[in-house]
Amino acid sequence: MDSLQYHDTIDRAAHFLKTRIPVVPDWCVILGSGLGGLGDRLTDPLSIPYDSIPGFPGTTVQGHAGKLVVGTWSERSVAVMEGRFHAYEGHDGWMLVLPVRVLMMLGTSRFCITNAAGGIRADIVPGDLMLISDHINLLGSNPLTGPNLADFGVRFPAMTACYDEDFRSRIAAIARKRSVPMTSGVYAALPGPSYETNAEITMLRLLGADAVGMSTVPEVIAIRHANRRVVAISLITNATGGGSVPTHEEVVALADTRRSDLHGIILELISMVE
Repeated sequence: MDSLQYHDTIDRAAHFLKTRIPVVPDWCVILGSGLGGLGDRLTDPLSIPYDSIPGFPGTTVQGHAGKLVVGTWSERSVAVMEGRFHAYEGHDGWMLVLPVRVLMMLGTSRFCITNAAGGIRADIVPGDLMLISDHINLLGSNPLTGPNLADFGVRFPAMTACYDEDFRSRIAAIARKRSVPMTSGVYAALPGPSYETNAEITMLRLLGADAVGMSTVPEVIAIRHANRRVVAISLITNATGGGSVPTHEEVVALADTRRSDLHGIILELISMVE
């Protein structure tokens, strides 16, 4: 798809949502595998299936509902992406970030991204929450490849401070107040869909990664390209290396036990940020 076609896809999707959403969402929350349901806690939620939005495919992954839910929380308009698109589903980089670009076109400026990830650092175990401090892009692609979309940002955007420090500090404080254990670390993104080998985990540990997953980084790059604010949290749903044999069913099942804590933290963040 060339840049004119891509712009047209963004415009058509934005126009479609603008005719259905009463106000511009202040926030967008992206929910990873098994972490759905946040939209049900919003006031007057409006649910829009992805495959009804022009240019959006449906999602094919268990634990991803494949819908956009828009409502209000604490007088803020919130868009919740219940599921996302992944490179391993066969999507190009531009498709992975289409939803966030459509929302940015509408005027959304704050993003909170979640994912299910495998723990690498020895002290991070399944069930932990990890506030992402930085990332390593090992997807083999970048959503900014191709002609620069100057309406969104500059050709060579800096990525040295991707994750909003104020949002991160607020989330850490919320977690402490709620007695929810939370650590901080570096997230590595690999394309999947296979889980990593023991040798790959050793490599990632040497590179400085604390957790590994198959998402998040493209969205963060596109959001920072447009100079919008973003924070991201990983739920550690499985151990990696050491002979462990992770399964997607295990990931979704563990996510189900911790999503209430995660949802509560996110909603309190939304409540406190003007």
